[in-house]
Amino acid sequence: MNQTIPSSAGPAVKSDYEASIVAGLLIGLFSLPILFTAYPELFPKVWPIAIIFFLVAAPTGIYIASRLTRFLPIIWQIAKFVLVGGLNALMDIGVLAALQTFFRSSYDIDPNAAILSIGGIALAYYALYKALSFLVANVNSFFWNKLWIFSGNATKDGAKEFGQFLVVSIVGFLLNIFFASFIFSSVAPFGGINTSQWGLLCAVFGSLAGLVWNFLGYKLIVFKK
Repeated sequence: MNQTIPSSAGPAVKSDYEASIVAGLLIGLFSLPILFTAYPELFPKVWPIAIIFFLVAAPTGIYIASRLTRFLPIIWQIAKFVLVGGLNALMDIGVLAALQTFFRSSYDIDPNAAILSIGGIALAYYALYKALSFLVANVNSFFWNKLWIFSGNATKDGAKEFGQFLVVSIVGFLLNIFFASFIFSSVAPFGGINTSQWGLLCAVFGSLAGLVWNFLGYKLIVFKK
């Protein structure tokens, strides 16, 4: 007997391509403050290319994953999670870059400057920026995971689901902040990069740590079938 395969398991349907185009557009937009911070001299020349590239690459990747899912079904869910994870990571780092640039240019605040010091431990502006950027990306993550990546899963009642998502996300948040801030504070910038550029690179490591934890937590706990 034939069985209908839900869109969350692949192959892709129209709504999946629409979602991937939206994700690609957002990735392109949030890559702009990163490009401006990392390569200010190239930014005016490459920013339109970045947006076009992600607009094309996102649905193309979804199409390829949809074709491959017939051989290994888990590829479909992983592909969507990687796309959304990339969006969340770039949203995280993009907001961070925007905050660093805004407060440095408008108020001459260095991201490594201390906001306050408790017991000899200084809290830098960078940690505050990183916390805010991660929270923005985390709200975005909940809706993409619930409505697209794990939409085919039988979920619990809304309050319990959100509570579990919040717990998993808080752990991911702590891992993200810990890895990014620890590397930023304990390892000096190298290769001639400045403090803001080094902060973005550290944020990548933090985002990767949080990404792995979040996928396992969302799949095995929050949106478990």
